[in-house]
Amino acid sequence: MTLHIETPALLFSATSLILLAYTNRFLTIAQIVRGLKQHYEQKESNKTLLEIKNLNLRLTLIRYMQMFGVLSLFLSVFAMLLLFIDLQLAGIYIFGASLFCLLLSLGISFWEISISVDALRLHLSELIEKKNN
Repeated sequence: MTLHIETPALLFSATSLILLAYTNRFLTIAQIVRGLKQHYEQKESNKTLLEIKNLNLRLTLIRYMQMFGVLSLFLSVFAMLLLFIDLQLAGIYIFGASLFCLLLSLGISFWEISISVDALRLHLSELIEKKNN
């Protein structure tokens, strides 16, 4: 079984774009948390506190998404180095680990997006409920 050095290099652009998307999600949620914190300080409410808890979980998930994404990129580069110095079997295993880390990152991303969609649906249902009353 052989693996060419170009194969791990294919992950570069995809992983870079994924990490950029993760960072954008993180920055957006951080901005929302700051706004909710100010809102909570002005008017304490359990609903705002629950939203902050939800966002805290999402920030934690995004941190793990980023960690596994970066680890995937690191292992991909390491696999390329191993292939470059002709350590074929080690390069194959490290590249497999890189793919596994990317898979974990994407799975956590799916989980975080599901939480986000559920939170948005809750807000929409509240708006619809208010409109119907």
